[in-house]
Parts: sequence; structure tokens; C-alpha cells
Amino acid sequence: MEQLTDTPMMPGQLLARGVCRHMATHGFVSIEEFVPTRGLRVDVLALGPKGELWVIECKSSKADFQSDKKWEGYLEWCDRYFWAVDEDFPVELLPDDTGLILADAYDAEIMRMGPETKLAAARRKVITHKFATHAARRLQALRDPRKKLWV
Repeated sequence: MEQLTDTPMMPGQLLARGVCRHMATHGFVSIEEFVPTRGLRVDVLALGPKGELWVIECKSSKADFQSDKKWEGYLEWCDRYFWAVDEDFPVELLPDDTGLILADAYDAEIMRMGPETKLAAARRKVITHKFATHAARRLQALRDPRKKLWV
């Protein structure tokens, strides 16, 4: 799908696009800028073919990473956690016990798998339902942009 507005994409959004494209090659579907709970907004939430949920935070610069104080709060909302950065990012800043994805606007590559911490069944059900609802509302908003929907 082509970009829907004339507004240029920010660097983190370009990384997210490449990440989502790559995740699709592994059978995942993805939502950008997803809110799992009040006060948290993940850059990409990916739902895998076996129901696994991965959070991917896209960092476009050292300053962007250093200003992120909420990322550890995302861990309880996913089975695996990843950082997505471009090839110029100083990856030694990223915690070793998280996943690493190298990305650009067009594709990505998983360099280090994030450790698996399985979500509890009740939490998985809630987040999967929110994922489906959010995706359906976004699709409806694209098809009927004059209808106000909470997205």
C-alpha cells in the first residue's frame, strides 16, 4: 500500500516500515504505534503465526534511545522484545538481553533474537483482542475516512 498522505515519514517511521515488511516474510502481521495499555505506545507490535507477540522499538539515533525511559514497561506485553536500528546506530548501547534488528525503510534483518518470556494466557488473550480490534478500526478508517472511530 502506498503512503496515504503527503507528509514525509519520520526516521523512526521509516524503520518501522522496513521492520513490518520483514516481519511479513516470517508470517507475522504488524501494527505500528500500538497502545497496549494507558501510558505506553510501542512502535511495532507483531503477531506471529503461532500467536506469539513481539514488540519492536525503532530507534533512529543515540539521542532517541537515551530519551526512552519506558521501554522496560513494554516487556510485560510481549513474548519477545527487539530494538530496530539502522546500520549507523551504535548497537553497543543496546542491552544484550534484548533482540536486535537492523533495518532501513525497505527491509530489515534479525541480528539477535530477543529472549522468550511467554505471556500468561489471560494477558495474551487481552492483547490479541486489542490487536485485532485496533487493526479492524484502522482498516475501517481507511475505507471510510469521514466516519470518526477511536483508533
